[in-house]
Amino acid sequence: MLEEVERWLSTRSWSVSDRPLHHVLAAKQRSGQSVSVVLPALNEEETVGDIVAIIRHDLIRQIPLVDEIVVVDSGSTDRTSEVAAAAGATVVHRDEILPRLPAVPGKGEVLWRSLLVTRGDVICFIDADLKEFSSDFVSGIVGPLLTEPGVDLVKAMYDRPLGAAAGQGGRVTELMARPLLNMHWPQLAGFVQPLGGEYAARRSLLEQLPFPVGYGVELGMLVDALHLVGLDALAQVDVGVRKHRHQDGQALGRMSAAIYRTAQLRLARGHLVRPCLTQFERGEDGFEPRTYSVDTEERPPMVEIAEYAARRVA
Repeated sequence: MLEEVERWLSTRSWSVSDRPLHHVLAAKQRSGQSVSVVLPALNEEETVGDIVAIIRHDLIRQIPLVDEIVVVDSGSTDRTSEVAAAAGATVVHRDEILPRLPAVPGKGEVLWRSLLVTRGDVICFIDADLKEFSSDFVSGIVGPLLTEPGVDLVKAMYDRPLGAAAGQGGRVTELMARPLLNMHWPQLAGFVQPLGGEYAARRSLLEQLPFPVGYGVELGMLVDALHLVGLDALAQVDVGVRKHRHQDGQALGRMSAAIYRTAQLRLARGHLVRPCLTQFERGEDGFEPRTYSVDTEERPPMVEIAEYAARRVA
């Protein structure tokens, strides 16, 4: 692993327990900053209400850390909007935001448009399909932005079980995003969940970034933020375990293609190949990096090998 990334892991990777909630609230009150939580949602009536209700209870009523919760519905055909509104969120339909510019399908489109209907100095994005949700997902990633002036974007990190299999979720992350980042943007190799949908950032950063309209938004945002503000302005916080609805293989293939295309567009800025891959395992002291060499050498076609040709002649 790059020495710079090792240093970053020791100085910009935290646990939610590192910042008690009352310390985060005190920092918010001193700074006068406001916090918006945005949930992009498409047919999430089973989970969106619980997420909104927990945030309202824990981080508005009990501890006034969050100033607004906005659910942006991107065309649900179920009761997502009604459930979210009943739980206390402000619900806005994607097509109602910036109507002069016709909306296109995609998560990034929704996140981009949310900047127009939120007020917060800090904006926290939370996926609407999370199960067994904890408000630590919000307070954990908002905390560094309120207590560390040099931090501009914070990603959540967590275990991602796949059914009963621990740590096997995040298939697109392991098969597509992590190799891309390690080989082309090795400074970002320290992110445990680079594609995770739970992250918070200063509005002053988000408004300067392009947003890929689809699933490439998380990778694109990390790469662009690295170029704009540098590695030390990025951070991650361990919030435990993330449970959510998993997609099928074909959907994951589409997601991978979008992420690869997002990377292609950014590779035009410069090319860097680092044939190493850093992965993470949870140890006694949190997530621990493991770096492996990536096989880059190739064997030629066997017909080009003299011994093989000689055998065929014989």
